Amino acid sequence: MINNVVLVGRLTKDPDLRYTANGTGVATFTLAVNRDFTNQDGKREADFINCVIWRKSAETLANYARKGTLLGVTGRVQTRNYENQQGQRVYVTEVVAESFQLLESRSNNEKRQDDKQQQNTNTNNSASDPFNGSSIDIGDDDMPF
Repeated sequence: MINNVVLVGRLTKDPDLRYTANGTGVATFTLAVNRDFTNQDGKREADFINCVIWRKSAETLANYARKGTLLGVTGRVQTRNYENQQGQRVYVTEVVAESFQLLESRSNNEKRQDDKQQQNTNTNNSASDPFNGSSIDIGDDDMPF
C-alpha cells in the first residue's frame, strides 16, 4: 500500500513543541496550503492541514520555523481516535511528517512579515483617513455636480 503526502504551505502559528514522559520531542503544527483554483469571488482558498513531527526533527522545526514560514513537508496520513474527558470518541486525521524543508530564508520570511504588518498599519490608517493624511487638489471643474 502507498501512503505518501507532499505538502507546501505556510505555518499558521509557531509550532507547538512538547515532550512525552520518556523525553521524546513532538511538535504539532498546521499548514495553510493554497488550493489551485479561486472561488466565485476570485479569491484563493486554503486548506488547513494538521501535522505532527517527532524526535530531533520536531526540535529543529520548533527552533527554525515561525508563523508564516513557507514549509515543504513529506510524510503520511494517519488516523487515530481517543476518548475525551466527556466520554466522547474523538477521531483525528493528521499528517505525520517524516521530513521538512524550509523553503525560504529567515530574512525573507521576516521581511514578508514586516511588510504585512506595515500593510495592516496602512489599512488601519486609511480606514479613518482615506487620503493617508495628504491633501488633494480638486477644482470646481472636477466636480460632477
